[in-house]
Amino acid sequence: MIHFRQVTLRRGTRALFEDASFSLFRGDRAGIVGANGAGKSSLFALVTGELHVDAGDVQRPANQVLASVAQEVPPDSRAAVEFVMDGDAPMRAAEREVAAAESRGDGARIGTAHAQFDVAGGWTARSRAATLMAGLGFTPEDQTRPVDAFSGGWRVRLALAQALMCPSDILLLDEPTNHLDLDAVLWLETWLLAYTGTLLVIAHDREFLDRVANRILSLEHGRVTAYSGNYSGFEDQRAAQLAQQQSLYERQQRQVKHLESYIARFKAQATKARQAQSRVKMLERMQRIAPAHVDSEFSFSFRTPTKLPRPLLTIEKADAGYGERIVVGGTTMSLAPGDRVGLLGRNGAGKSTLTRVLAGAQELLAGRRRTAQDTVIGYFAQHTLEMLDGSQNPLWHIKRRGGPALAQDTDEAQRTFLGTFGFQGDRVFEAVEPFSGGEKARLALALLVSHRPNLLLLDEPTNHLDLEMRHALAMALQDFEGAMVVVSHDRHLLRLVTDTLWLVDSGRAVPFDGDLDDYANWLSSRAQTGPGKDSDADEGGSEPGRDSASGSETAEQRQARKRAEAERRQVLAPLRQAVTKAEQGLDKAAGVVAKLETSLTDETLYLPARKADLTRLLAEQAAAKQQLARLEEAWLEASEQLENVQNAA
Repeated sequence: MIHFRQVTLRRGTRALFEDASFSLFRGDRAGIVGANGAGKSSLFALVTGELHVDAGDVQRPANQVLASVAQEVPPDSRAAVEFVMDGDAPMRAAEREVAAAESRGDGARIGTAHAQFDVAGGWTARSRAATLMAGLGFTPEDQTRPVDAFSGGWRVRLALAQALMCPSDILLLDEPTNHLDLDAVLWLETWLLAYTGTLLVIAHDREFLDRVANRILSLEHGRVTAYSGNYSGFEDQRAAQLAQQQSLYERQQRQVKHLESYIARFKAQATKARQAQSRVKMLERMQRIAPAHVDSEFSFSFRTPTKLPRPLLTIEKADAGYGERIVVGGTTMSLAPGDRVGLLGRNGAGKSTLTRVLAGAQELLAGRRRTAQDTVIGYFAQHTLEMLDGSQNPLWHIKRRGGPALAQDTDEAQRTFLGTFGFQGDRVFEAVEPFSGGEKARLALALLVSHRPNLLLLDEPTNHLDLEMRHALAMALQDFEGAMVVVSHDRHLLRLVTDTLWLVDSGRAVPFDGDLDDYANWLSSRAQTGPGKDSDADEGGSEPGRDSASGSETAEQRQARKRAEAERRQVLAPLRQAVTKAEQGLDKAAGVVAKLETSLTDETLYLPARKADLTRLLAEQAAAKQQLARLEEAWLEASEQLENVQNAA
């Protein structure tokens, strides 16, 4: 157990938190949340004993084993699996004792040492380490590769595997999902749910916290507040507290009204189509949690693109890769305004390669890539942060590298723009070099937004972003009028901002027939058969989003099934596209109606002098509502056609 009693921790003259009191017991899985700089990592350091309190007391039993992820992995030429096995210190100690006993030829000592080695799980240690590595995305061949051969992100995974290898009573994880793909995140969640000790985890992935955490410790305004339940439960409780504060009421209502405008168009016919039903649930969830973020310092929007050509970008029979090696082959994709695509697939399958090809940052090995004349691409990737000039400040970046209109605007307008990304006051004049990863990511996003793109290509945009900035990004992407392709292990973001999913797997990129839950089920099914054990392995195994075919089917039956599935996809594709286009029209029309209704709340409109303005707006409102009704009919018709075909299959 861990006890904090009236703990105060200071950094210089500033108190990170004061009078913090809470207790954590075996089986508690506590998510630590709070803004950057609130003291989350310092709280970890108090638990480990690296820091000492300024007041109060932190207690935990001295005999408890504590495990955490090493911040740096030193140079090591040993095999990766040996490095991971080092996490089990009792097993390694027993192993050394066996070696020492055998070198001395002491029979009695050898027997005792082997008994201790057995109790420590020495005979299963290598297989346990291999299982951890496989779950985190390493191949069997990776086990014998030297640690030095791995890149920085993969070394972080090795350090995580080493921490999980430790038979610990307390486990501390600081942003464990940052360097993981979605497959590895799903595996880690399952592992942590089975962990029997006390877990403390800092994470900015809300869906991860919803799955894993049963306690939330919120660091805010110099206080540590303990909540029971997962992250959604925390938001509910915090929203109720904030709703009592009259000063936040009006801002909260504006956000709720904005969300309700999305829900309204689906409310009457929520069961007509699976996708519509899913979006209604998503938006209702957004409505429920919105008040918990009303006092966030981040609130920005993507500027309306100057032009929206159709299509924005097309690739045809595209092969992408390096040298003669094709990573993703034969891909055909067309992106038009309103398209919202999420890319799924294991790490290394080719998601980033495909995104680079779409961005024009990497040449095709074969095929064609075409963009419209007025296409403006906003491309965000991890190397984007490295392109920032560390010696310069945020204001300099906006003036020199920002969009033309904003770069030529006034200092006041530029500083106001930066303020929506959290760069306020003198922060706009501070050099970028010492900024945290999250601050650099926010600046990179600000630069991207300033160019008014009509096509967004986002490769892990939430890495380094805290929960509040992720929420602001999701809200901004909801209103984006162009097209977007998103690669992310943040399922909450994918659920909020994407309408269609593509799977990159086995050298192909194809539409995914299902949602994120289907993808998780498909991963589980694939893990049981294994791509190398299934007879369909060369073609990616069973169709994503569907049950695997019986292993007893003949070759002819398998080919017939594949032909039927291909024909079904060909029939469903245009129907799904029609539904998507109808939804896009509804989005735009609902926005027009909401804007007109907001304009009609202006009390001055009802003065005699503004009778003409009122008449005009009422006529526009009536026309807009008629257009919305027509679009709803088109959407219902398209949805019913899709549902009928799906039910008939």
